[in-house]
Amino acid sequence: MSALEPGAADTHRKDRVEDSRTPVDFNVKRIEDVVLDGPPALMARDLMSPYVWREPNGRWGIMVRAVVRVGQTMTDTGVIWAGWSDDGRRFAMLDAPSIVPGPGEHDAGGVEDPTVLRHAEGSYTVYYTCVLADMAHGELAYATGPSLDRLEKRGVALASSKSEGNTKEATIDRTPDGYWRLFYEYAADQASRVGLAIGATEVGPWVEQPTPFMPRTDSWDDWHLSTGPLLTTDPDMPVMFYNGATRDARWRIGWVAFDRDYTRVVDRGIEPLVTPPPPEDRAQTDIAFAASVVVDGDAVWLYYSLEDRKLARVLIRRS
Repeated sequence: MSALEPGAADTHRKDRVEDSRTPVDFNVKRIEDVVLDGPPALMARDLMSPYVWREPNGRWGIMVRAVVRVGQTMTDTGVIWAGWSDDGRRFAMLDAPSIVPGPGEHDAGGVEDPTVLRHAEGSYTVYYTCVLADMAHGELAYATGPSLDRLEKRGVALASSKSEGNTKEATIDRTPDGYWRLFYEYAADQASRVGLAIGATEVGPWVEQPTPFMPRTDSWDDWHLSTGPLLTTDPDMPVMFYNGATRDARWRIGWVAFDRDYTRVVDRGIEPLVTPPPPEDRAQTDIAFAASVVVDGDAVWLYYSLEDRKLARVLIRRS
């Protein structure tokens, strides 16, 4: 994809919340495919949830969910693979997955949606969704290790409750006073919502906070909301590139800006920032889903998946 996809307009109207600060907006400049080179076991699967980051030496890292292709025997809901790149667009993947289902019951059905936290000394914490054997229910788990091929599962990072089932899709952020913010997706009222918790460490224990934002009536995000990556280059107005959908789960990528402490919304785009190309058949998967954002000098790259099967990145400008 070298041109803008339909729906990825160059400018976007905004849902303004009264505030004295300078307004924010985003422009889409370029969309590119993201390509993985890896072993046959990975190449035989579809790809979702590309979490990309930069190492101190400039190398680009990726962790991605690899899923069984439609029409093939469903063995799991996903395995998690890692790889490296020199340009952030083409990645050489490891020979084996970094996180796989089982042997424990809590993730026998699959592992999904990685989020990577790289520590200053070079070790990693990886948040992911662990799915039960029924392949329908899960919660947020985490693994740690000195490298991406030596991760150990550590258990549940944030448990599901009766009112907030299926916790997943972690976004992690450090507060100015040294605490941690955990944004996550959860299930409520037959819909997906975005939750927020504060913890003393990167793995909790977590104290729930007020819901950061909600669906909007008569909008493209009027039913489902899911967590997306944070852009924190302006600490006084952090932005989340979130995922929203109508009741029939046609997902698009939008943005919402908060005050410094994430206590209220100060700006929000009315129209989606990224919309997938129209499917040939309306019954086909119609999804664009943001997973990570990387700042590379003046460039801001938003990484996402399309149709739950392929990866892309979009170059955006903040104005």
